[in-house]
Amino acid sequence: MTPPSVNALTAPALSTSLSIGATDVPLIEQTLGEFFDAMAARLPDHEALVSAHQQQRYSYRALQTASNQLASALLGLGLAPGDRVGIWSHNGTQWLLMQLATAKVGLILVNINPAYRIAELDYALNKVACKVLVSMARFKTSDYLGMLRELAPELNTAQPGALQSARLPHLRTVVWLDEPGQTDEEPGLTRFSALLAAGDAADPRLERIAKTLRATDPINIQFTSGTTGFPKGATLTHRNILNNGFFIGEAMKLTPADRLCIPVPLYHCFGMVLGNLACLTHGATIVYPSDGFDPLAVLQTVQDEHCTGLHGVPTMFIAELDHPRFGEFDLSSLRTGIMAGSPCPIEVMKRVMSDMHMSEVTIAYGMTETSPVSCQSSTTTPLEKRVATVGLVQPHLQVKVIDAVTGETVAPGVSGELCTRGYSVMHGYWEDPGRTAEAIDDQGWMHTGDLATMDAQGYVNIVGRIKDMVIRGGENIYPREIEEFLYRHPRIQDVQVVGVPDAKYGEELCAWIIPRAGQTLSEEDVKAFCKGQIAHYKVPRYIRFVTSFPMTVTGKIQKFIIRAEMKQQLGLQEDKTA
Repeated sequence: MTPPSVNALTAPALSTSLSIGATDVPLIEQTLGEFFDAMAARLPDHEALVSAHQQQRYSYRALQTASNQLASALLGLGLAPGDRVGIWSHNGTQWLLMQLATAKVGLILVNINPAYRIAELDYALNKVACKVLVSMARFKTSDYLGMLRELAPELNTAQPGALQSARLPHLRTVVWLDEPGQTDEEPGLTRFSALLAAGDAADPRLERIAKTLRATDPINIQFTSGTTGFPKGATLTHRNILNNGFFIGEAMKLTPADRLCIPVPLYHCFGMVLGNLACLTHGATIVYPSDGFDPLAVLQTVQDEHCTGLHGVPTMFIAELDHPRFGEFDLSSLRTGIMAGSPCPIEVMKRVMSDMHMSEVTIAYGMTETSPVSCQSSTTTPLEKRVATVGLVQPHLQVKVIDAVTGETVAPGVSGELCTRGYSVMHGYWEDPGRTAEAIDDQGWMHTGDLATMDAQGYVNIVGRIKDMVIRGGENIYPREIEEFLYRHPRIQDVQVVGVPDAKYGEELCAWIIPRAGQTLSEEDVKAFCKGQIAHYKVPRYIRFVTSFPMTVTGKIQKFIIRAEMKQQLGLQEDKTA
């Protein structure tokens, strides 16, 4: 029996944890280039992009012209549809131009994490055989061009566009992101401004190539940050990310009147799809407050640009709310936005809605391999569901919760692994059929590795990662539950809970806590707060006070590093007999 769509408030209760999204709005079957050109024709003079830190503004027509010019220039480098082009940069106008230009001529944009260093860059570029890399020159203490020259010293004597490198045999051209007025010389490299100037926005090849492209063609590769092994190149199509961006914007009720502040990184799906594509599919305005995340720049830009939406991971919203100058800014223009990237603390969600005026903020859940969003709350989701769940399945998708051992779909309210199926599931891991088959089963279900429950109305709650679950003396403990409880402490700003080895119980809980600014807190205070409120076995045995957590550029907490540090500090060993 097929369960009814759960997007209607009147949907009957589900009998199993399987939910199917609405299909009343059809999927987009165009390429990204086709869809964007149609939007530019509809709203030529409407503001498409504001890059505050670069002091640049583009209308939809101007953005179309510049991206066509860049697409022509990329063809001029000898590239052909299907070739891979890397971008290694923080947020800015050039990033969006690359996203649009590559899509228009069938090139596959490879997003390189700005946190990558030499060995990781070497692996990524070679794994997908990048022919061109567009890179920022430097950022703060990171010398990107210096790292490239260390990896490919041949750049120092090569002609631009004619690199022959022993360690990067596929790479021919390195383009560096120069700024207006910059006079530095970079031997062997091409300036982005010079590349762009070499293109022709009316190049007849653009239309000719566009007619050969299909919505199901790969358009983007993103490397997933696994905790073990080499990163995998999740390969996404026009159809994957264009539709996901559209339905994300629908859940936020975006219109051309909206102006979305995007401080999350573009190299990740959060910025590129939930940000750029949610806006471009609705004629809304993209606003970049800064290149890398800066809470003060976000507050200033929201005020100056009258932003109606704001994206962020929980750590970003916490940094904004707790900034000493928070009260100086007028954020009353805000209406919506998305909190995602890691589990969203309920108390933080409440503060975002009240103190930042984001009454219609939504929660989104997903993973790179599903383009990325599978579930999302909407602007009308009841408050209690919006703060405690990740919402309902997105249109044209299916989600289910299964028993990790038997594979059977569990009853509502029972915890198990969340799986997703539908248009958003990736093309596959680049040239890695083995790992693709491990992730996507023969019925097309993507196995997320996340533990979830689904209620009878179809609302999904993420309770943790399967590998994060702690088993203490036979009791299954979800760190998320303990974190949510500790967030209620008035002197705790942020908290992460992990399991560490224990000879007696198998595992014990450890909490890393960031106290609020100016507040003092002791282990005894925390344990007293827990006493009588949560079960004794859920009270963390080890408590450490820290100033920050190890995390990825996208704000995902790296719990495996916390666990490793605690094992070293405490001299703990894994039980090899288990």
